[in-house]
Amino acid sequence: MQQTLPMQRKTPATRSWPRWSPDLHWVGLPVTVMIGLVFWHLLVTLGGYRPFILPGPALVAERFVATAQSGLLWQHTSATLVEALGGFSIALVLALTLGYVLAHLPWLDRALSPVLAASQAIPIIAVAPLVILWFGPGLTSKLLIAALITFLPILIATVVAIRSVPRELREMALISGASRWQILRYVEAPLSVPVLFGGIRTGLALATTGAVVGEFVAGREGLGALINIARGLFDTPLIFVALLTLASITLSFYLVATLIERWLMRWDYE
Repeated sequence: MQQTLPMQRKTPATRSWPRWSPDLHWVGLPVTVMIGLVFWHLLVTLGGYRPFILPGPALVAERFVATAQSGLLWQHTSATLVEALGGFSIALVLALTLGYVLAHLPWLDRALSPVLAASQAIPIIAVAPLVILWFGPGLTSKLLIAALITFLPILIATVVAIRSVPRELREMALISGASRWQILRYVEAPLSVPVLFGGIRTGLALATTGAVVGEFVAGREGLGALINIARGLFDTPLIFVALLTLASITLSFYLVATLIERWLMRWDYE
């Protein structure tokens, strides 16, 4: 009599994690901040530094609350945000447009690349006085300085991203009767997102730097101007407040760009 064995249920070789599992990628940020604060406190306590040389975290936090309650912090922060985001927007539109053209016209890329590389050899702090002299100390000059320092990273990322798209995909789209706009929308743009957002994240960080440089040279509002005011008053805690606010702005830009990238590339994260 032949004995039949019970059927065994097949299990997949790999198992995907449930979607509700915590994203440990974001845990490193608060841990790093806490470690930095502890190290900062120990450095001030053990070193015995005076507050006008190196204030402790508690003193800076107290100064931050007082500056925020007075409205002074938001007044300068909002000015820097407008300048940084405005300059970034100008650079983004110009860099995406020119980068797309250069990616499809290699001869033009070879002609302009030396000029663009040479322009970046001049520090922005050296160009800022000329921009302010030509366009005045108002908002326009701050926007242009932020756009100048932001332009090249986004341009390079755009050219590399478009050229990284396989030629076979473009040819298949052309054979299928797709127009240039359809190829850009359905082939080049989706495949360019990872490389392109690398340049966008860099550009957002540099936009804040450009805005602060313009405020350093000539500005009555903005976090750069606030640092100049605090430096003249020997108010070191206020300088730390402005620096930490700038770091928070740059970090916020980076996180927002990362979230937008994850949303655009959501099929890779599911």
